[in-house]
Amino acid sequence: MARGRRKSSGINAEYGEKHQISDNVYLRLLVKLYRFLSRRTDAKFNKVILKRLFMSRQNRPAISLARIIRKTQNTSDKIVVVVGTVTCDNRLIKVPKLKVCALRCTEGARSAIL
Repeated sequence: MARGRRKSSGINAEYGEKHQISDNVYLRLLVKLYRFLSRRTDAKFNKVILKRLFMSRQNRPAISLARIIRKTQNTSDKIVVVVGTVTCDNRLIKVPKLKVCALRCTEGARSAIL
């Protein structure tokens, strides 16, 4: 048996990911930026964003516009940051003014926000 880490039943012995799996250039730039920010600042926000950028696509579930509107009803002039996909909700008749920053946004959600 080789020296070093021992693999058992295909489960990673370490908890959590420490590197980016995707080959997406823009995602790698975001990881590089938030790795720097989380190291140099004390803000918990940067550490949370970095942790979520490491997640696989399956573990980054989509969030609908209805849920974003529900969570941000009492706030104004805030930017909503979503590490994942923003999807459209056809049940919405009127969408209030929002500022959304997301990794991906569907065409319906993009047209509803604008």
